[in-house]
Amino acid sequence: MTHTLFPAQGSPRHIAILRLSALGDVCNLVPTVRALQRQWPDARITWIVGKTEHALLEGLSGVEFVVYDKSTGFGGMRRIWRQLRGTRFDVLLHMQQALRASVLSLGLKCDLRVGYDKARAKDWQHWFTQRQLAPHPRAHVLESFMDFARLLGVEDTSLDWSLPIPDAAYTEAARLSGEAPYLVISPCANPRLRNFRNWSAEGYAAVIAHAWERHGLVSVLSGGGSPQEREMGEQIRRLCPQVEIIDAIGRTSLKGLLALLDRARAVIAPDSGPVHMANALGTPTLGLYATTNPDRAAPYCWRRHVVDRYPDALAHYLHQTPETVNWGTRVRHADAMSLITLDDVVGQLDRLLAETATNRDDGGIHRPEQGPVAQDDREPNA
Repeated sequence: MTHTLFPAQGSPRHIAILRLSALGDVCNLVPTVRALQRQWPDARITWIVGKTEHALLEGLSGVEFVVYDKSTGFGGMRRIWRQLRGTRFDVLLHMQQALRASVLSLGLKCDLRVGYDKARAKDWQHWFTQRQLAPHPRAHVLESFMDFARLLGVEDTSLDWSLPIPDAAYTEAARLSGEAPYLVISPCANPRLRNFRNWSAEGYAAVIAHAWERHGLVSVLSGGGSPQEREMGEQIRRLCPQVEIIDAIGRTSLKGLLALLDRARAVIAPDSGPVHMANALGTPTLGLYATTNPDRAAPYCWRRHVVDRYPDALAHYLHQTPETVNWGTRVRHADAMSLITLDDVVGQLDRLLAETATNRDDGGIHRPEQGPVAQDDREPNA
């Protein structure tokens, strides 16, 4: 297929993707990479990515990675420019709405720079690109990434991740989880300033007891090694003295975490990387949302099962509705996640486990039906 964006050769020969972070976002971007590969199987794809995100995606088939460590600042950018000084891309897909990424993009040679439309661009990103996406109001993050493929003329936008997980990662996960069926709970989002996405230790402890007593599921706690996450894990364990809990917080590599999520009966987490990682693997996923909008950022294939108290948080703390606030508005109040009740979570968990029982009991991966990503294909939240 000849496309007007590439008049000389009819199709791109070398595509650059610039998306440095974060873990959940790069998971949501992988289906776009797969769509580009289906459309142009002979095209080279170079992905400029963050150091932590590369540890998650390393081995992704058909992709050459160039790793940028954000801690290296401008010096790290100059090293990448030197590394790529002999490379000219047909198109650069500038998918990071941050000034740092835009500065990094300036040192890359390419024929065409594509970025977000003005409504979705942040940090003046549209100043650094030549061609912008068509407007797509109220798009899920995954759909926004797929808009780049659409602009290039990609026709098949069906979803595929095929994330690589080495055997060693499954060995690592099995050593932690054992052989009994288990539920993964990743209780904490990244501890950023005024990033109030975490539910309560008391709530998680009650869910763990329910999962064991009603479903016979051991709970595995996962997360990084930050003091906040370790403290949360300790609180949850203290509140569940009679229930077996496997504490894997700070004890897995990113590939090991992928394997742990892949083998899980289900995953519960707030708006954070693990819900999108689990979604990418087809693992039944229950996201807990009150301070961020699930229509924009829920685990894409499991939106119907999200616990959604975002409208209540908007009404209670901002005196607004989802229709009256800007898309992606966050409720930055420390008590907002307390609007999520135990009944909300265990009710959704029971439904999720019942609906996926046949697919998961034999250890196979359940994947919800994944058709093309349509611009208006947004499921209602439960």
